Amino acid sequence: MLAVLLVLLTVALVIWRPLGLGPARAATLGAALTLLTGAVHPSELPALWGATWNATLTLVGLITLSLLLDAAGFFRWAALHVARWGGGSGRRLLILLVVFSAGVTAVFANDGGVLILTPIVLELAGLLSLPRPATLAFALAVGFVVDAASLPLTISNLTNIIAADAFRLGFGEYARVMVPVDLAVVLTCLAVLLAVYGRTLPRRYDPAALPDPASAVLSWGVFRAGWAVTPLLLVGAFLAEELRVPLSAVVGLAAGAVWLVAARSGNVRSRAVLRSAPWNVVLFSLAMYTVVSGLRDAGITGTYGAWLAARAEGGTLPGVLASGLSVAGLSAGLNNLPALLTALLGLRESGVTGAARDALLFGAVVGADIGPKLTPIGSLATLLWLHVLRGRGLHVTWGEYLRAGLVLTPPVLLAGLLALWLVLGR
Repeated sequence: MLAVLLVLLTVALVIWRPLGLGPARAATLGAALTLLTGAVHPSELPALWGATWNATLTLVGLITLSLLLDAAGFFRWAALHVARWGGGSGRRLLILLVVFSAGVTAVFANDGGVLILTPIVLELAGLLSLPRPATLAFALAVGFVVDAASLPLTISNLTNIIAADAFRLGFGEYARVMVPVDLAVVLTCLAVLLAVYGRTLPRRYDPAALPDPASAVLSWGVFRAGWAVTPLLLVGAFLAEELRVPLSAVVGLAAGAVWLVAARSGNVRSRAVLRSAPWNVVLFSLAMYTVVSGLRDAGITGTYGAWLAARAEGGTLPGVLASGLSVAGLSAGLNNLPALLTALLGLRESGVTGAARDALLFGAVVGADIGPKLTPIGSLATLLWLHVLRGRGLHVTWGEYLRAGLVLTPPVLLAGLLALWLVLGR
């Protein structure tokens, strides 16, 4: 009971942030209580750090890279082209924004995507003089897709990196399974979003109201560096395992190269971007892993892992559904990071291997990436999305979000899990 209470308390602190506590400080407070009460012994901290450092530093590097490119106008330039390609059709614009958001998320991670794309979509809505319902529809579409479509690569979501690290999945091995699953998820997102918000979207908009995309670029040097570094980043990620190089080193090298170009540019405040990088995510991840480890020491994760392994004995589909749906439910109620960590610890303790392990592991990742969209507290990306909207004057109540999440999430989650079953082999 103590371990469970500590997890619930920590999650509550992260979500509600009393006295202005940020997520990292709130999680650290929970971790400190976990250590002080003996739920986790301090001697376990080195092992916990070993399990989280690569994933969190990779995320920091990705967000730093995306912030540098954003400061140079890279993403605004692309978004303006996307809006022009929409040709004045509201439905076509939604489709293109969903595809654009999925592409940005795949390479620059969901947290970076939500911070960058949400303001851009709101700016587009303002330029096109869209009413609140249409603006909210586009914002919801982007906010939903940056999490739900963060499956294809290990670098697309912190949870993906942690899962891949925990079971030593290579970049290519992970992508071979999850890229087709992500394609199914994106197509389902498009179908559901059009069905739900099709009547809300403007029938026509005026592309002439949009500025020239070139006007969005503030530093052509950083802009060109972004185009050069991004494909090299993907190639390096594929080769990292073979070369025995940590993924964080590959991403850090890419971000460092662009930062050096930005530092020589007079139009990008490179030092300010470096200071604004989410360094506290390293502390947040370690603290959350510490708190969840209390569940392992109390035997709870072992019980959960045994239950998952028993479901997987019935075949790939029962394993995928049991893992994906249970992690999705935990993510919606507790936040996806502690939910996934609980599942990973359980799987490691169960000793499950082979096809059963793949069904449970990949199912857990699908549940952790899509399931959080059921509620506003499911992921930090959603909380960041709500915060950005408030800062831009678009207030979305929790009731509004819950209604949208309960309609959008179940069909997309089910499509992702069924696609995973097909990919892994029936």
